[in-house]
Amino acid sequence: MRIWKKNRAGGPSLAPVQCANPHMDGYASAFSAWGAEGSRRLYRALRQAVPIIDASLSKLARLIGEFTIRCNSPQVEERLNQFLQQVPVNGCQYGIQNFISGYLDQLLTYGTAVGEIVLTGDGSSIGALYNADLDEVGFRQGASPLDLQICRRQASGDLVPVPYPELIVTAALNPPSGNYQGVSILSGLPFVSDILLKIYHTIGVNWERVGNVRFAVTYKPSGGEAEQVYARERAEQIAREWGRAMQAGGPVSDFVAVGDVNIRVIGADNQILDSNVPVRQMLEQIVAKLGIPPFLLGLSWSSTERMSSQQADILTSELESYRRLLNPAIQRICQVWLLLHGLPPDCTVCWDNITLQDEVDLADARLKNAQAAQIEAQIGKEELSHG
Repeated sequence: MRIWKKNRAGGPSLAPVQCANPHMDGYASAFSAWGAEGSRRLYRALRQAVPIIDASLSKLARLIGEFTIRCNSPQVEERLNQFLQQVPVNGCQYGIQNFISGYLDQLLTYGTAVGEIVLTGDGSSIGALYNADLDEVGFRQGASPLDLQICRRQASGDLVPVPYPELIVTAALNPPSGNYQGVSILSGLPFVSDILLKIYHTIGVNWERVGNVRFAVTYKPSGGEAEQVYARERAEQIAREWGRAMQAGGPVSDFVAVGDVNIRVIGADNQILDSNVPVRQMLEQIVAKLGIPPFLLGLSWSSTERMSSQQADILTSELESYRRLLNPAIQRICQVWLLLHGLPPDCTVCWDNITLQDEVDLADARLKNAQAAQIEAQIGKEELSHG
């Protein structure tokens, strides 16, 4: 029994998805849309409030590295790479590298990234690349859960499918099962960041109080009748003189009082809580979530050279996974350019090695493999000669 049919283009279409609810409409509902918009505002505020989070995402976007495109024809490869270096991006930048940096930054921050290939007026080539604002884009399920419709959000909130979806590139970071949109790398950090910000706010308030020292001036009249009668007048006089002596911006002056006058600093006996341990605990949670080695963020935590090397290797694997998410968008852009110029859409994305240490490790691995092959060949010759 044949379970697939041909579509209008002549190719095979997919059979219905059996595990999906046909009445579900993806993220098209108003509740889901506004919930996603609220999450994006939260993540933007989180990057502004906690500098280490913003620095981590910026470093990931820069550490992703550069790439070149390989084609079967050297002439086509040169033309394509030249175009990618000069293509306008977002109206104020040039080069696909800037487009990919913004694309990855959006992917990490919000879990979903959307970009558009903008054609020239006559449709003969690619005119620009555009990083779309997720607040202006929506997703809707088509005829099948595997059919993703990318829509433009109108002022009324309605979703209208874009007329040319083949010119849209999108990616999702760790999307939950059955969902279109990905999960932000910042998911789970609002609670931890809220605690961290409370600690910082408390430290600021305490230092504002400690830095602007407040004094308690106590006047104790003696048991004499005359002092008790004029105690109020003497207290007011002491207050005036103390205010004059402590006047901000005025000349340094002494305070002279008669009688039993006690002066002490308010709060001097109290000890400010040590914030090193809780702050480090919160930062450890943030660093663990973002996958950035602490030494790249200026955190001088105790670590050995071997541990730093292992952390760098883990970061390399993280960047490799992000590169795999970016490859489809890069290939789509290159294939559209090749097809518009009447060329076969055969191209491969070749990334540069992430660090010079990777070059050294790869060269060392090739050297050891060559030495092992040479030793094995020599042993084989000796066995043949003895046989």
